[in-house]
Amino acid sequence: MSLPSLIQMMSQLIATPSISCSQASWDQSNKAVITLLESWLTQLGFRCEVLPIANQKDKFNLIATLGEGTGGLVLSGHTDTVPYDQGRWQSDPFKLTEREQKLYGLGSCDMKGFFAIALDAIKSMADVPFEEPLIILATADEESSMSGARALVEAGLPKARYALIGEPTSLTPIYAHKGIMMERIEVRGKSGHSSNPKLGVNALDTMHTVISDLMQFRQELKNEYSNTDFLIDYPTMNLGCIHGGDNPNRICGHCDLEFDIRTLPGMDDDHLIQAIQTRLANIADQTGTQIEFNRLFPAVPAFATSRNSDIVKACEQLTNKSAQTVAFATEGAFLNQLGMETLVLGPGSIDQAHQPNEFIALDQIEPMQNVIRSLVKRYCLNE
Repeated sequence: MSLPSLIQMMSQLIATPSISCSQASWDQSNKAVITLLESWLTQLGFRCEVLPIANQKDKFNLIATLGEGTGGLVLSGHTDTVPYDQGRWQSDPFKLTEREQKLYGLGSCDMKGFFAIALDAIKSMADVPFEEPLIILATADEESSMSGARALVEAGLPKARYALIGEPTSLTPIYAHKGIMMERIEVRGKSGHSSNPKLGVNALDTMHTVISDLMQFRQELKNEYSNTDFLIDYPTMNLGCIHGGDNPNRICGHCDLEFDIRTLPGMDDDHLIQAIQTRLANIADQTGTQIEFNRLFPAVPAFATSRNSDIVKACEQLTNKSAQTVAFATEGAFLNQLGMETLVLGPGSIDQAHQPNEFIALDQIEPMQNVIRSLVKRYCLNE
């Protein structure tokens, strides 16, 4: 049985829902997408391993390998998508739709389309004896907890010399991005009648102190860390949302704050958390409140591959573009932890990702396939 066409593969992938989300009402299994990829890759002669993710119901990674050796190339992507805005799509998000030289659908650029593009690019090369392995890696839950990439690090798989992650970068090589940490602070005071402040302990008052201290810490981080490779060349802290109290005439008994920190490569996430916890403990002692600190998600580390890496230089030459940095996070740091020199480069724009009417432009497909074939020849065929 021959491999489906590129459009057929992309259509089937997009027609197979695989949303990952922190909200259980949205979260879905990615097994059906993994099964599709496994069937196509098996036809091409790849050895496929489907790996269940511990403590994640119906979530799986796929490692498909063609060839043997200790070097080689990984082409990596995630199988999940974000949720979609019902009623805001001009077409069915689960039906690949072409109009105005663009292919629309949920995951078309972020990033199910990459798998169809990659498989179509390499199908004519699969019968050639590989001197080093080509590995297709498909992960789960990149859009939420990144549990798929974390499981790979724990397992120590896969192994290769180089890796390319096909996230939408408008075909621009990306060698570094910031990390992201998402945290929650809960202040518990004591409610009471607002006519007498002595009847309670106001959690909002304490949160005011917490916020002032965090803003001071934010400035300290900006003064201490800098990397001019990034457009925003310092670590950022965003105080994203706050909830507290229930009525103007009651002393606020409970207040929550959620915030993120975007770290530069080389920063120690654990050190940052310890510094914040020490500050919060001091405030709790001073105010007589209880302050709890909780992580919304495990941190995604900052990512950086040397600009002198061969894969960076090769992709700069292939795309005729200088390697850049971005603010959004990928699985790059996890692949680096596995010992691979990793680059992020893919078709489509991040501006279309996570948006209604997500699309990939048709004129991005052939240039991406040329990059893929060139890298396979370079790292797997030693040409």
